[in-house]
Amino acid sequence: MRRRATITLHWLTATLLLFVLGDGGATAWLAWLYALSGLAMCALALGFGLMNGPGPKLEGAFRVAHPWLHRGLYGLIFWGTVALLSETLARPLPGPDARTLLLALVAAALIHSVFNMWRHTALGDGALRRMTPRFLHNIL
Repeated sequence: MRRRATITLHWLTATLLLFVLGDGGATAWLAWLYALSGLAMCALALGFGLMNGPGPKLEGAFRVAHPWLHRGLYGLIFWGTVALLSETLARPLPGPDARTLLLALVAAALIHSVFNMWRHTALGDGALRRMTPRFLHNIL
């Protein structure tokens, strides 16, 4: 159940993030939908811990940095989500605006994606199988 919820929220949040940014000025319902998804993803990780690990083939600095980089991604999801909700309620947070934070999240997510593709192909540790729905595993 936890795996399915994490995978669903992972892909739903990523998709909604692109819709929010593609909309130019996120409509209130889209901002709330993204926020609910992002906050649920963060709550799941806070309540049950991260559902990832560096894997046995990841070594050195990457192995040490792996959990901290994931915590950073979750922190950026949370910060961007709260900033977006604050702006939707006409009470923006001090600091970077929501769009800037969400663009930073997209950049971090792209780096995260490339890293996981590298792990899956170069290390052969099945990193992509961890976060893809089972029906896609046959093409990985």
